[in-house]
Amino acid sequence: MLAVRSLISKPCPFLVKSQIASLIHTSANSHSSAKVAVVLSGCGVYDGTEIHEASAILVHLSREGAEVQMFAPDVTQMHVIDHGKGQPAEKESRNVLAESARIARGNITDLAKLNASNHDAVIFPGGFGAAKNLSTFAVDGKDCSVNKEVERILKDFHKARKPIGLCCISPVLAAKVLPGVEVTVGHEEEQGGKWPYAGTAHAITALGAKHKIKGVTEAHVDPKNKVVTSPAFMCDTKLHHIFDGIGAMVRDVLKLTGK
Repeated sequence: MLAVRSLISKPCPFLVKSQIASLIHTSANSHSSAKVAVVLSGCGVYDGTEIHEASAILVHLSREGAEVQMFAPDVTQMHVIDHGKGQPAEKESRNVLAESARIARGNITDLAKLNASNHDAVIFPGGFGAAKNLSTFAVDGKDCSVNKEVERILKDFHKARKPIGLCCISPVLAAKVLPGVEVTVGHEEEQGGKWPYAGTAHAITALGAKHKIKGVTEAHVDPKNKVVTSPAFMCDTKLHHIFDGIGAMVRDVLKLTGK
């Protein structure tokens, strides 16, 4: 930081303001040594992981200096959606692990190999894959079941008192598996279409969890259960608001690791 102050007090003619700002940002930035597992559910909002959410999580983890390993279950997707038409692609089948590898740039591991003892935290992006491939919430609502590996992971991290982060629709996974957990998916009323999936909040309550109202740029921390959640694309808003809310979630998860 002394070097930065020196440059500001005696500016070099070749050092533009943007470079000074970058130096300040880099010097002030905290670096976590946490090892974080990120669990994907495919590739594409309507039948897998919401790609913008996954990317935002990875950017924020990278910026904070965390070590990341990505995982996905080696199972067949519930179905395949043609994202251009918004309709199921008939007679097409895809594997969740293979599709998730697209986001992970090939560097992905079978979810069955994820062990809580090897990581300090776990984060689940949203996307309909969380409700279709990691659980049956999209079909069964409050009566849903959760993929056995996902359930194992949530219970293992919870038992080990290691933080769990979830955004968008994925908080329903924690609501189903961890009795009485506090989560947010945003608001409980649609507000003229701003919160098109507001009904999810009531389903979360029906699952026995507690729903907390939060804005899209906010995260909710359940300190007792070490669960951190953020609404993300449960809100119809600009992309940078989604990015900021996910950043709040990631930072709170990393704080809870103590690293």
